[in-house]
Amino acid sequence: MTQVVTDTMVRVEDVHKSYGRGAAAVHALRGVSFEVPRGELVALKGRSGSGKTTLLNIVGGLDTPDRGRVEVEGRDLAGLGEKELLRLRRDRIGFVFQSFGLIPILSAAENVGVPLRLRRAHPREREERVELLLSLVGLAGHAAQRPGELSGGQQQRVAIARALANRPALLVADEPTGQLDAETGHAVMELLRAVVHSERVTALVATHDANLLDLADRVLELRDGEIAEL
Repeated sequence: MTQVVTDTMVRVEDVHKSYGRGAAAVHALRGVSFEVPRGELVALKGRSGSGKTTLLNIVGGLDTPDRGRVEVEGRDLAGLGEKELLRLRRDRIGFVFQSFGLIPILSAAENVGVPLRLRRAHPREREERVELLLSLVGLAGHAAQRPGELSGGQQQRVAIARALANRPALLVADEPTGQLDAETGHAVMELLRAVVHSERVTALVATHDANLLDLADRVLELRDGEIAEL
């Protein structure tokens, strides 16, 4: 996949998204525009139903806008074919979700290694990368444990390590602390900030927790489908 060298990781221009028709239509996004430079941790703030998840899904190539333009690393997502979009999501974008999304029967190490297996990475490369990432998220001693044997915070750390497995340029995180207590959530957000710098990743993180916003480089707020920079 050809990559365009640009200092802007994400560019969103006049993006609209609605669900349903007529009077019953729900306008999730109403002309959203913003940019995320490389190397920044940007927090996306907004109450439940404000359109955060819709926006993240569009930026991550999981959904398409009704109109508007979305670029990741200078590439217009609307101009990509399905195979190109799949490669972009696999190789350049890492996803972290509120529900962790780990495979219960696999160990922590095996969960982290799933993206590398899908890419058919050499076993030695895979093992070294998994070991490095588990160490990075503070779980080097938990590699053999399955998700059910880990706390919620530990499971989310495994999910973050998995999202970083293929060395993505962009990390998209949707309420990654939503199922965690305040102290654990703060620790996970601090971890995200640390990996942005150590892995040279750009991160767009949706949260409704005001206590976590001070850990971001910049905060954007969605209000009724429109965005404001705080």
